[in-house]
Amino acid sequence: MKVTDHIKNAEGRTLFSLEILPPLKGENIRTLFDNMDPLMEFKPPFIDVTYHREEYVYKKKDNGLLEKRSTRKRPGTVGICAAIQNHYKVDTVPHIICGGFNKEETENALIDLHFLGIDNVLALQGDAIKSEPKFIPEADGHKYASELVEQVVHMNNGKFIDEELENASPTNFCIGVSGYPEKHFSAPNLKIDLKYLKLKVDLGAEYIVTQMFFDNSKYFEFVDKCREAGITVPIIPGIKPITAKGQATVLPTIFHIDLPEELADEIEKCKDNAAVKQVGIEWAVKQSKELIDRKVPLVHFYSMGKSDPIYKIAKQLF
Repeated sequence: MKVTDHIKNAEGRTLFSLEILPPLKGENIRTLFDNMDPLMEFKPPFIDVTYHREEYVYKKKDNGLLEKRSTRKRPGTVGICAAIQNHYKVDTVPHIICGGFNKEETENALIDLHFLGIDNVLALQGDAIKSEPKFIPEADGHKYASELVEQVVHMNNGKFIDEELENASPTNFCIGVSGYPEKHFSAPNLKIDLKYLKLKVDLGAEYIVTQMFFDNSKYFEFVDKCREAGITVPIIPGIKPITAKGQATVLPTIFHIDLPEELADEIEKCKDNAAVKQVGIEWAVKQSKELIDRKVPLVHFYSMGKSDPIYKIAKQLF
């Protein structure tokens, strides 16, 4: 079922969903299921599965030359989505990204997802690899998420790269995109960021899920500005509980977000990560209760591979 249909069928009730990381290369799928099992108590209508692009390392050979080798720390999203749907009978939302793929490879991945009966995708630009100062698209690949949205829409309309295909069966993906209440780091300001977000919606995106935020006022202001810009699709808030003291500096650096002074002060007072985790859970519960009171369609939790804090939060809410 499509994400938008799940929201419609809820008839105003706020839903619970989560985003998970594929297990590390070499781990058993049971590792993932053990983390997810407790959270199924809250009946998520769908589960997002992130994608982690291939990167490269250089190994020194006996002759002194460097050999470029690819490294993939997490398996592909397609297989993980299939495993989750088969095991839990719940919808999945695979993340598809621009980086690391050309258009034909993207098309082939989408065809595989369609064959598996997956109805949703989240279209993202993706991050630059560590060895590059900025995002660089693949040859004949997409530079922007809007181009990726456009390709999925073409496939939904039965238009494939090979124009000579006859009687091609169209896909039927519900397309989600990301939104940034504190603006995308590469945008000069929020107004321009919203311009490109609206472009993705105008091209065919059907819902938006936000980057994590820790100040609900930023989400509410973002939604208001989206509506003023003519964006009418559901806007799903993304919540991440802080679980370690280092995250107070790491998360703002990586995700270009602010922590409210009150939260930062409480974390600073903590003597260990156990205390930080409790502060993070209480803050996320407080955030979520306000969001639910304001009738958001769904609260989407970033688990980062750790189910325990999400379980403790959801137990108080759903």
